[in-house]
Amino acid sequence: MSKNGSELATRLGVAFILIGLAFAALYSGGLGFWVVVSVAGVLMMGEWALLAGASDKGKRLAQYAISVPLAAMAPGLAAGPGFLALGLILGAFFFLMIITRGLQLALGAFYVGLPILALVLLREQPQQGLLLTFWAMALVWACDSAAYFAGRAIGGPKLAPAISPNKTWAGFLGGVAGATLFAFVLVWLFHLPVALAWATPVLGVLSQLGDLFESHLKRCAGVKDSGNLLPGHGGVLDRLDGLVTVAPVAALLVLWLAR
Repeated sequence: MSKNGSELATRLGVAFILIGLAFAALYSGGLGFWVVVSVAGVLMMGEWALLAGASDKGKRLAQYAISVPLAAMAPGLAAGPGFLALGLILGAFFFLMIITRGLQLALGAFYVGLPILALVLLREQPQQGLLLTFWAMALVWACDSAAYFAGRAIGGPKLAPAISPNKTWAGFLGGVAGATLFAFVLVWLFHLPVALAWATPVLGVLSQLGDLFESHLKRCAGVKDSGNLLPGHGGVLDRLDGLVTVAPVAALLVLWLAR
């Protein structure tokens, strides 16, 4: 097998494992889902610390700090995804800011804590929690996939060549269209609130902005990937950058609709 073929096989193998893990966690809900997303959050914080130029001590400190609000989110064991966890995320920010005096490192408390809180909150919704969480997560995957294929097939002007040279406007618009089409199909099949589908174009834009933001951070840090934990994929942040920006807004929308 050629080197490119071997790399593709590795990438596909890891992708199938990640998809299987995501679906298993999503289906199990409760503590199972919380464990998976909390472990992802701790790993994300470690990668964020490296992008922020923190030392090994600073990285460990940041991971310990984010572990406190993540632990508080545990459904059934602790307070769950609510105002206490939100307050502890704010506390983690101030703790890291005071101890390390690093603003970028401290901001990781929000960058990691808010999307994890949002995902646990979505999954714990008493009505259609599984489907609502699937909508938030899968629209990001649909957006990424549609953007990739549209960009490859159409090409054209670059979206942000100074940040991510391979992204095009065709891919950007194709990603938004793909995510929106997916959302309308999901709403039609499972009778979710149609407002979720109408909001999906905005979330598709946020997903790609999240991708661009992480690309900017990596460019500033002088690295290709946020980490090397996932062969062929880079780090955990590389896989979840779009979800970081989508999940909090999706959770707020769901809470607003549930009023």
